[in-house]
Amino acid sequence: MRDDVRSSLPEGGKARRVYLLLRDDITSGVHEVGALLPGEQRLTDLYGVSRVTIRRALEALEADGLVERRAGSGTKVLGGAASGAMGADVTSLIPQIVEMGRHSARLLAFSYGPAPDPVARAMRMAPGARMQTAVRVRMADGQPFSHLTTHVPEDIAANYSEADLANTPLYQLLERSGVRVETAHQTVSATLAAPDVAEALGISTGSALLWLRRVVRDAGGRGVEYLSALYRPDRFQLEMDLTRVGEGPGRHWEPVVGDHGEGAG
Repeated sequence: MRDDVRSSLPEGGKARRVYLLLRDDITSGVHEVGALLPGEQRLTDLYGVSRVTIRRALEALEADGLVERRAGSGTKVLGGAASGAMGADVTSLIPQIVEMGRHSARLLAFSYGPAPDPVARAMRMAPGARMQTAVRVRMADGQPFSHLTTHVPEDIAANYSEADLANTPLYQLLERSGVRVETAHQTVSATLAAPDVAEALGISTGSALLWLRRVVRDAGGRGVEYLSALYRPDRFQLEMDLTRVGEGPGRHWEPVVGDHGEGAG
C-alpha cells in the first residue's frame, strides 16, 4: 500500500470516525476553504471523544493536505468541495456510464472461475457457473474515480482477450461478441472502502463510496454482465432533475426524463 494512503488514516476507531466525518464536511463545503475549524475543545464536545482523539484526526487531515494547523491560530481549511467531480443524470445513467467507459482504465485483475453465489443468483445462472472476472480502475485527468468489478459468462468472454479488455470498453467487446444488450437493473447504495479498493482509488480504508450494482441482460433475458462499481463521491455524483406534478393532495415530485444536468463523459 502507498505510504500516503497508509498514513492518512488515524489509528483507533474513534479517531477514524472523526477524521472521516470532518473530511466529508470539508470536501462537501460545510467547512469552506479559508475558514477555521472549531477549536479542539469544541470538537471534543461535538463528537464526544477525547482531545487526543481529535488531535489524531486533525493530524490525518493535515497529512491529506485538507487543513493547516498553526499553534495559537487554529486549524485552517485548505481543501474544499471537489470542483472537478463528474455528474451523471440518474434518468439517463446507462448511456452516461457507457460513455464513462471511454475514460482510460487500468486493468488490475483478469481471471476465470466459478461465479460468486450472489452474482450467480442475480444473473439467474446455475451455482458455480464459470465466469470471467475483471477488476479495473477508471481514470479521469490522470486521477482514479471508480473501481469496477465485472463478471461475464465464460462463453461470451472467450471472444475477447485480457489485452482487449485493457484497451477497449467492455460494452464494445460484448457487442463485438454478438451480444445484443436489451435491459438492465441497477441498485445504488453506499459502502466503505476495503483496503485493496482504497489503495487503488488513492483514499483511506473505510472511506465512504457510492456503490452501483448492475445486471445486464440480452434480448433473450440472459444475464450477460454483472457490474459492481465503486465511485469516489468527491469525483463522481448522481444528479436528477425533478418536476412537481399533480393536483391537490396528490401533488408530488417526479423525475424529468431526458438529458439534463452535467454529463458524465
